[in-house]
Amino acid sequence: MIQDVLDAVAHLRRGHIVVFPTETVYGAGVDASNAAAVARLYAAKGRPAHNPLIIHVPDITAAKALAVWNADAQSLAEAFWPGALTIILPRILGCCVADNACAGLETLAVRVPDHPQAQTLLRAFGAPIAAPSANISGRLSPTSVLAVKDLFTGQADYILQDDTGCRVGLESTIVDLSDAAGWQILRHGAVRAEQIEAVLGAPSLAKRITTIKAPGMLLKHYAPTKPLRLNAVSVNVDEGLLAFGDDVPKGAAVMLNLSPAGDMDEAARHLYAYLHQLDQDVRCRSLAVMPIPDNGMGVAVRDRLMRAAQK
Repeated sequence: MIQDVLDAVAHLRRGHIVVFPTETVYGAGVDASNAAAVARLYAAKGRPAHNPLIIHVPDITAAKALAVWNADAQSLAEAFWPGALTIILPRILGCCVADNACAGLETLAVRVPDHPQAQTLLRAFGAPIAAPSANISGRLSPTSVLAVKDLFTGQADYILQDDTGCRVGLESTIVDLSDAAGWQILRHGAVRAEQIEAVLGAPSLAKRITTIKAPGMLLKHYAPTKPLRLNAVSVNVDEGLLAFGDDVPKGAAVMLNLSPAGDMDEAARHLYAYLHQLDQDVRCRSLAVMPIPDNGMGVAVRDRLMRAAQK
């Protein structure tokens, strides 16, 4: 295990792409200070250059070395780090993060992951790691090593394997704290808006951000290769059905149930793995998903599905 981490660190120091697990999804990481490595990562993913990367660090102290810290950031970090929350702040002029990792923006997206392998890697490397999900841009994110090998084949120089998987199963919540007027969620995840509001003591800004300031803001994203139909109450014989709950329509070519008990956390954990499985199944010409409740983790699950279903 330790040797695997040391091998991963050696690859990072050579400017290579290293895939590693987090509690959200598997990330494809490079040395955040190495502009050439960052450019190689963008190319490997086919990622638009205007779409910034999340910078992973081991703790609050490391985050403070990169971003202009404030009281709200401190409160959220103490409440949710390590964990599935990314915070956007103005970046410190001259910090070690390469400009292209931030897509040339004056802001920086930073996160402290809550996964033992990710933490061990970050501490052994001793510097920030820029890491989007280990996939081709716009496609499904992997939550297992097998999915990494299917979704990012040939792109990674090294895969840091782990048997525990990704317990959250969806990318982190992204909250923008770079506006002095207040905070706003740019991507929904396991940390919900009401939890953030409870910590900060103020509601989210009402204005909508249209410029790309963070990952996950593209209209079409997280998509399988096959067409996806939402809110299905009936199903065709050539469709793969992504079901939810115990009242499931009959007749699908294949059916996988995100959570027969209607548990949204369980549904989130299974979302990408089940979509990937149905997407690969030759019996399915297209995919359909049953209605998902708009509460709790359902907000994040619905966000991913709506972007996945875009034409």
